[in-house]
Amino acid sequence: MTTAVAARPSTTVEPGRRKKRSASTPWVYFIALVVIGLMLTPIVYIILGGFRSNSQITVDPGGFPDPWVVSNYLEVLTGGVFWNQVLNSTIAAVATTAGVVVLGLMASYVLARYRFRGRGALYALFAAGLMFPVTVAITPLYIVVRDLGLMNSLAGVILPQIGFALPVTVIILVPFLQAIPEELQEAAEIDGCGRLGFFWRMVIPLAVPGVVTVGILAFIASWNSYLLPLFILNNDANFTLPLGVQAFSSQYSQDTAKVLAFTSLSMIPALVFFSLFERRIVGGLTGAVKG
Repeated sequence: MTTAVAARPSTTVEPGRRKKRSASTPWVYFIALVVIGLMLTPIVYIILGGFRSNSQITVDPGGFPDPWVVSNYLEVLTGGVFWNQVLNSTIAAVATTAGVVVLGLMASYVLARYRFRGRGALYALFAAGLMFPVTVAITPLYIVVRDLGLMNSLAGVILPQIGFALPVTVIILVPFLQAIPEELQEAAEIDGCGRLGFFWRMVIPLAVPGVVTVGILAFIASWNSYLLPLFILNNDANFTLPLGVQAFSSQYSQDTAKVLAFTSLSMIPALVFFSLFERRIVGGLTGAVKG
């Protein structure tokens, strides 16, 4: 008795192709290292510049601290201006992230799971919002915020940021929610789970990668926002960190070392936050593309 054995596809790589790939790999790594070096050099210069004195920067602008001056960072950290701006940026970023996640998840759920007249046009409207950055609409947006009485307040910054972050949030979340099988919803309905129950118990847990991705993107965008707070906030007490860096640079224009210390400290939160959640962002965007 003989048994037929299915032929397995050959996975052998041709020698020429293997040599070509191994020969190109060092160049790829070299180019990547050069690009990384070009991106990190300004950041390293700013951080090290905060540990230098103004005389050191004047004599040798590209040198290393000798000796290391810690007083620049200590003066910024012990002052109340920096921490007040950190608090304002945190409030604006957290409130913006919460609004974007809640509203974006609800809008995406309706667009992804329900069929109704005008659904395609509504989705196209959100997609069209990607083509209109805040820079284009800053003048009418300023008038609207002024008429609403939200000038010189964090609410006047938070609400527009939520509106401008919703298009990309919907575009990312809709594929996640569309990928949820219809059979799962039908089984939940048979078990007596209503639409809201299915949304809270099934949809939100399954969409966590996409929710984390849009939340991180909204947080970082709000933290680094400069143009909108520049038009809305006029009081130093309400300044966020990007505005604080500009105001601090103008106030201490002669103290270059202190300005570099303040700038480097303002960059650290965003850099740390992005570094910690970089894989979540890539994973969420990859899932959105696959969906």
